Amino acid sequence: MVHNIHIQRFIRFLIVIGIMAGVSILFIYLSKYTYPFIFALIFAFIMNPVVNYMEERLKFPRPLAVILVIFMTLAIIIGIITFLIVEIITGFTYLAKEVPKYFEELVTFFQELIAAQVIPIYERLSSMINNLDASYRAEIMDQISNIGSSVSETGQVILKNILTWIPNQIAGIPNLATVLIFSLLGTFFISKDWRKLSTMLKTTIPTYVVSSSNNVYKGLQNAFVGFIRAQFILISITAIIVLMGLLILQIEYAITLALIIGAIDLLPYLGTGLVFVPWILYMFFTGNYYLTIGLSILYAIVIIQRQLMEPKVLSSSIGLDPLATLIALFVGFQLLGFLGLIVGPVTLVILNTLYQAGVVREVWEYIKG
Repeated sequence: MVHNIHIQRFIRFLIVIGIMAGVSILFIYLSKYTYPFIFALIFAFIMNPVVNYMEERLKFPRPLAVILVIFMTLAIIIGIITFLIVEIITGFTYLAKEVPKYFEELVTFFQELIAAQVIPIYERLSSMINNLDASYRAEIMDQISNIGSSVSETGQVILKNILTWIPNQIAGIPNLATVLIFSLLGTFFISKDWRKLSTMLKTTIPTYVVSSSNNVYKGLQNAFVGFIRAQFILISITAIIVLMGLLILQIEYAITLALIIGAIDLLPYLGTGLVFVPWILYMFFTGNYYLTIGLSILYAIVIIQRQLMEPKVLSSSIGLDPLATLIALFVGFQLLGFLGLIVGPVTLVILNTLYQAGVVREVWEYIKG
């Protein structure tokens, strides 16, 4: 009897795993063809509270509220892009005036380095090679030739990839425009008929599934708002620290640079290193060791505070345990690299929401029978 119960539980466990795997595979397959409407559903989900507020409190017709929210969102995005473009143009104008002087200093530095270090080392190596046996000398020259060929081939591959990547990106612009148009249209229709779609789902889906789905929906909505708030807090802290550091180092355009670096801090792969690493290297090679040391210290402070603050801010904003958040960050980083620093907490949020909504308990009760 007990043996049969265990077998039945195991079969039900396999059924649950099979359903989860089947749904995941089906979603991945369908998303290849329906991703503009998946984006539309996400956008409608995000903007739905604002649309509801405008409809219920401000008495706007729902279609008009949806159109206004879409246009306001586009206006904010275009405004941010325009601001960044203006700041980038201003920065490039400044660099156009200053770079020739810095480039001259860089060339002088390398000339002195070659004269003082490289040429004596080259002469010493040439003398050593000439004193070697002919067979060893030929082997060394072959190795040098192979290294040169490898470097040349690698350079050709990189250049070919770059030249191929640029046309591909340009060719993808019409597709991007098409996806954007369909996503905006899908967002409008989904958001306009949000209540109708909700009612239709409630009438076709069993009551207990609707109840669990509502709990999951509310939990994910709160978690999403908390996640956005946490990211805003983190990039604000980064921008403030960078601004203070740049002001101490007496860097021009400190406010603009702090805002740009704070925004770049959102990038999972590059982050603030996209600005700091080339900047530090340039200051080192131009002989400006004061800024090299100062920027290195500032970069280290930014990285350390990000690693220390991220688990605490995410846990307090989303309502997760700090240790669980730290584990999710580490596991995500180990599995997916820097992208895992986003995927890990998001996965933890989804699992926690399913647990709080009672979905995990219901599945476990089904498995137990």
